[in-house]
This record gives sequence, structure tokens and C-alpha cells, in this order.
Amino acid sequence: MTSDTNPVLHPDRNLAMELVRATEAAAIRAYPFIGHGDKNAADGAAVDAMRAFLGTVNFEGLVVIGEGEKDEAPMLFNGEKVGTGLGPKVDIAVDPIDGTSLTAAGRQNAISVIAVADRGSMLDASAVFKMNKLVAGPAGVGVIDIRQPIGDNIREYAKAANKPVGEVVVAVLDRDYNGELIDDIRAAGAGTRLLRDGDVAAGILAARPTSRVDICAGVGGSPEGIVTACGIRALGGTIQGILHPLTEIEKTTGLEAGLIFDHVYEMDDMVSSDNTFFVATGVTDGALMSGVRKKGDLITTESLVIRGRSGTYRTVHAEYQASRWI
Repeated sequence: MTSDTNPVLHPDRNLAMELVRATEAAAIRAYPFIGHGDKNAADGAAVDAMRAFLGTVNFEGLVVIGEGEKDEAPMLFNGEKVGTGLGPKVDIAVDPIDGTSLTAAGRQNAISVIAVADRGSMLDASAVFKMNKLVAGPAGVGVIDIRQPIGDNIREYAKAANKPVGEVVVAVLDRDYNGELIDDIRAAGAGTRLLRDGDVAAGILAARPTSRVDICAGVGGSPEGIVTACGIRALGGTIQGILHPLTEIEKTTGLEAGLIFDHVYEMDDMVSSDNTFFVATGVTDGALMSGVRKKGDLITTESLVIRGRSGTYRTVHAEYQASRWI
């Protein structure tokens, strides 16, 4: 007989603290590369550290969403198995550094992130690299919809959140393909927070009550969308996505993988289990959390741990002695 509380079958709360060790390790290993212009070197160091620490965790993890194939960078590849093989079977979405270019340039908002959910509950959208997304916190649930114009969404959100339209801030990746969206946001009277990279952090910020960001919108990474969905479930927010293939070859590959185009993927489609974990550590400073710091022999990190089943949001501060850190 089994039950939802059986730790052999389902990830439990202790798993979160094991996972944060892996994101801390990835962030610390990336630290020497901050601002040095080599994003692949930073990513490679983070991947190696994350893989090593995940190998010590008592679970049977299957990487459903890996990173790196699209730019031939180092990666934890899709289908890779991680962990000791003991304990719960889980799906994993990983991004050792969300914001490799930010790290290489020494810019803000680079993070290391892992999302985990029960096995078989996470959408594998890896065949298509881009997704048009709409994310908001609790005030947006049942109010905003990616099918309607962004101006309507902004006005409906402002009404639900009881704030003037002019105070609504929408985070968008600053890319040519989001240019019309940016114009429409401003035409509606709202403000924009334009991002160079790092739409996972922006999505989580949109769901945080203390954040200046209200909505995250536009085309970004589809892997990042699945990662974000695991955090949004716990935060009581909303996320929708429409796959955005850039080439006919990519669309054909997506169809062969069973993905659906011109279809709105709701949060439950992206991750169907509420037993999720979202764990992230700052690589560089940002609005979501501080980056890695090193002073003499002391290394400090700041991480967040979000658990879907309990809706818990924790901030974790850690100190390491560099001479003892492995």
C-alpha cells in the first residue's frame, strides 16, 4: 500500500535543502567567471558542480528540461539520470546558470536554478526553444489571459490589484521579437522592466507581493517557462504559455515530440503535480536575491526555496570557508 506521504515515492521537504546545495555549488563555481566575458566557461563550471552535488542526493532524478543544446554550451542533458537512485522518482528541470551572458558581462540577475516535481508530471518542451509567456501573482488568477491583448490584461490586472494602470510594471525580455509587445504595454499606460536575460527570475518576481514587477510577458525560453511554473504553483500565481518555434525544422521536431502549437499551455499542463520544489541561488546580484560574495576566505550565498505543496517561500543564507569548500 502506498500513500502521498510515503517518502520512497514522493519528494519530501528535506529534499529542498539537498537541492539548494547543488545550486549553491553551481553559483560558487561560476563566481570566478563573473565579468570575464566567457559564458561557456562559466556555464561549464556551474554544470560540473551541479552534476556532482546532484549525484549525492537520495532520489532518482530524470532531467526532463536540460540546458545548453541550443548554443552548444556544456549541459545537463535531457534524459540524463541524476541522484543516487534511492528514494523518490522525480522529474527535474535544471538551469545551472539562467543568464550566462549576464554572468560573463558582470550584469545583474543571473541565477542557478533547479525545479523538481513528481515523475511524469513535467512537460518536456525542450524540442522548441522559445515560448510566449504570461505570468502574474495571485491578483492575476482568472483575470489575465494570454489570448487577449496585453492592454486589456494590464487594465484588468490593475483593477484586480486595486492600483492605477500607470503603476503596473511589466517585465519583458528586450528582444526584437518582443518589440511590438513593448510598444503595446507603453501604449496602454503601463511601465516596462526590460531584461537582457533571466526571465525565470522575472517570472518569480511577478508573483511576489513585495516585488515592483506585476506581470512578466513576451517570448522567452520554453525551458525557463517550465522551471518558472514549478515556482508559480507554490506562490499561488498564474502562468500561461504558447510555444513559439523559430524555424519550420523546429516546428516539425516539436510535432514529432507531441507538442501542440497555437495552443495555450496552462500551468497544470506545464507541471501537473502540486508536489513541486523550486530552488535558486543568486550568481550575480539582482532584485530576486543577492549574488555570490567572497571576502578573504569567506564565501556567502543567498538562495530561495519554494515548496509547492505547502506554499512555503524560504530565503536561505549560507557561509562557506573557501579553504574547506569542496
